Amino acid sequence: MDHDWRFALGHAYDASNDFYNGTGGFSYFAKTGYGDGAASPEFDDRGWRKIDLPHDWAVEQPFSPKGTLSHGSKAIGRNFPEASVGWYRKTFVIPAGDLGKHISIAFDGVFRNSIVWINGHYLGTELSGYNSFEYDISEYLNYGGNNVIAVRADVTMEEGWFYEGAGIYRHVWLNKTDQLHIASNGTFVTTQLKNNTANVTVTATVINNDKKERSFSITQTIVDTDGKSLATSKLSGLTLKPFASQDVKSILSVNNPKLWSLESPYLHRLVTTVEENRSIADSYTTTFGIRTIRFDANEGFFLNGKHVKIKGTNNHQDHAGVGTAMPDALQDFRIRTLKSMGCNAYRCSHNPPTPELLDACDRLGMLIIDENRLMGVASTELNDVKRMILRDRNHPSIISWSIGNEEWAIEGTVTGARIAATMQAFAKSIDSTRYITAAISGGIGSGISTVIDVLGYNYVATKNTDVQHQKYPDQFSWGTEEGSTVTSRGIYEDDMNRHQLAAYDRKQNDFFYSLEQGWKHYASRPYLAGMFIWAGFDYRGEPTPFGWPSIESYHGMLDACGFPKDDYYYLKSWWTNQTVVHLLPHWNWQGKEGQEIRVCAYSNCDEVELFLNKKSLGKKKMELNGHLEWPVKYEPGTLEAIGYKNGVKAGDDVVKTTLAPAGIKLQANRNAIKADSKDIAVITVLANDKNNLRMPTAENEIGFSIEGPGKIIGVGNGDPTSLEADQYLEKIDLIQIGNLKEKFVDNLNVRAEVASDYDDSSWQNAFKDTRDDEFGQKVKAVVYRAGFTMPADFASAVTTFFSKGIGKVQSIYINGKEIGHEIKAESGNPEFKLEASLLHPGINIIAIVATPLLKANIWASVNTDPGLIQLVYSAASYKRKLFSGYAQVIVQSTGGPGKITLEATSPGLKASAIEITAADK
Repeated sequence: MDHDWRFALGHAYDASNDFYNGTGGFSYFAKTGYGDGAASPEFDDRGWRKIDLPHDWAVEQPFSPKGTLSHGSKAIGRNFPEASVGWYRKTFVIPAGDLGKHISIAFDGVFRNSIVWINGHYLGTELSGYNSFEYDISEYLNYGGNNVIAVRADVTMEEGWFYEGAGIYRHVWLNKTDQLHIASNGTFVTTQLKNNTANVTVTATVINNDKKERSFSITQTIVDTDGKSLATSKLSGLTLKPFASQDVKSILSVNNPKLWSLESPYLHRLVTTVEENRSIADSYTTTFGIRTIRFDANEGFFLNGKHVKIKGTNNHQDHAGVGTAMPDALQDFRIRTLKSMGCNAYRCSHNPPTPELLDACDRLGMLIIDENRLMGVASTELNDVKRMILRDRNHPSIISWSIGNEEWAIEGTVTGARIAATMQAFAKSIDSTRYITAAISGGIGSGISTVIDVLGYNYVATKNTDVQHQKYPDQFSWGTEEGSTVTSRGIYEDDMNRHQLAAYDRKQNDFFYSLEQGWKHYASRPYLAGMFIWAGFDYRGEPTPFGWPSIESYHGMLDACGFPKDDYYYLKSWWTNQTVVHLLPHWNWQGKEGQEIRVCAYSNCDEVELFLNKKSLGKKKMELNGHLEWPVKYEPGTLEAIGYKNGVKAGDDVVKTTLAPAGIKLQANRNAIKADSKDIAVITVLANDKNNLRMPTAENEIGFSIEGPGKIIGVGNGDPTSLEADQYLEKIDLIQIGNLKEKFVDNLNVRAEVASDYDDSSWQNAFKDTRDDEFGQKVKAVVYRAGFTMPADFASAVTTFFSKGIGKVQSIYINGKEIGHEIKAESGNPEFKLEASLLHPGINIIAIVATPLLKANIWASVNTDPGLIQLVYSAASYKRKLFSGYAQVIVQSTGGPGKITLEATSPGLKASAIEITAADK
């Protein structure tokens, strides 16, 4: 249900700017079916913007020093009530033949405080922006006709302390089943390995939403990636009473199974079929992996019986250019980028992720900590935990459920221990196959740390893990956050005025270890299962140690676009078996000739030798999990590092002094994408000098244009201080027409009263008199007049008047000129393009001459809204400055096959273009 939505901003407290929602006599809590304003199915949303989901309206907003710093200083939240409520509406048809089915609407996540209506019927409210939720809409639908879903999201109040986006930023699904069906998230697959045989235990929850008893059988079939059946089980003679559910359990054996692992993430499918009278009532497919996991208090973590040191990163859920509304293929891009560094584990910080992230980790081989949003044992918190586990429990990538993060108020208290113990037991009652963790940044040895399965250390510089291990020798442990380095990609001198931090590894302060110190601590202690770096990617918000105008974090091993910082190569040296030789900094230091420059080498070679302009500056032995440094007096030219293993050259890295930027270069992560309106290509933008060397300090502004079946959906450059726009969209302004006045006349053929300069000061307010039969007998026609204000720049916009009938027959005049003649109510609500010559800046006049609408009965009402005026301003062209030589463009398919051409230009630089093929398959 991602396509063809309408979107508009409402208002956090002003009902007149929030489409008058909640102002009706019955509102939406008092009576069923009385959703009003934009929640009403009759509401006219033609003037709203057309969008597809996922959508994040926060990323579209400008930056402001009045915005919340921790959320990236976007102009949303308490200080921006006019931009903190978003409305979504979608009209869709349900075939008449679907009557009798069970139909539901499912949201993977709406940020936040969402209210949902269907055909004016209130369905529910979901406070958290991270929970998935679903509503049964079967009885509310118009079968064989149009249906309208309306969603109101309110981000006035934040949920976390980092950029969270706004709106329907995950997928929406329409689910249709028989009344007898497998419950949503209703299967659970667990595996046990013994003597090269996998015993697969399958539990399926069957639910009967029918009003009568149903009899059925259930078949479970395990299928491999080629579609071959590996094992089958069938249970017959089952019955369910109306509105009852039953867990049906089967055990299937798979001989010589292919295991899910980091190197070979093999996935099986379980097909669950419900049959009644030899007819299939429901079929439900579950993807799963066969694997074993185990923690050892002294030796760490084991996958399929093999020891695996956890080499993980923490990550929030936004990306440069698109915010939280990430296309599914961008999840793959990010996971592949982390794996290229040697990362094998991902902590969902600090909330349940979108399901597509977990799918990507299943496919690509990445271990997961799936994290709950809020610690607590009230029914609200426990229900959130249950929903997370039920939704995600079949993902083989998940090895641990996290019940909390840095809960300082309770970490070291008896209350904290009680809450953690209860949540842990509750989680295990739903899924006993995984381990429970909690991340602790305060003191250890009391409170939560004494009861949790796997103790999560956040920043061990202030903790003694050896003492804790001696005190609790049977407790599993790992580092849930470590490192917390702060660097600017490609910058090698601190410039506090420009909010730039050198990219050399160093500890932030005495409360943290440096990246290298942290990894050495965990790598040298077998009882620690491993660690998760804070963070994998930079993210919007939390720009420690700066304030405005910094709007992104500095913590990532990769910037917000996914461009590697130098720390990436330190980890790649010790987290992979690939030969790594990486030199920093760049070698462009004009004006510093003869001054010492700190040169570092990240490598896993035995030795590294450094050369400047072919002159050796010495060979040094590499310390395990360490790095090498040389003080080098700057002279332009070539800096080269050669790495040796067993005395033989194994790899090298070269950095050269470059000339001024001369041309643009474009590189795509994929040269072909699906023509499905969803798939993407991620384009790297850089500048080269005339010798075709990448210019590492280039800051040129690059402009972009695109042709073919594709569009740009976001741009970025990884600069934490950049206040440039992420997206360049058409701007839509809506002008409401209110404060109508009226005059009763004898017929529709009036002239003076519709003139733009007519004096209507003596007229009464419109609709003051009740529109009943008595009114209809007395009044033959009515002239309505109102003023509306056009902005000074209206001539640059496309202006449309979306009319609504306020009479049985009506004629419409703008500034005295008739634009619609005797329009009958039954012909619908027409729209009119208004030429700029018809309008002028400032107050304009609309006049409507109509035969009056009358109430159908005493409690009914008549339409009093004449419509609205929409101004559409064309989008500006996409552009972005390079930061430390790089920028990024994300291109998405628009649905058709063909060649997509992206061109990049900049004054004084040679332009560049790249082709991406969009194909049906």
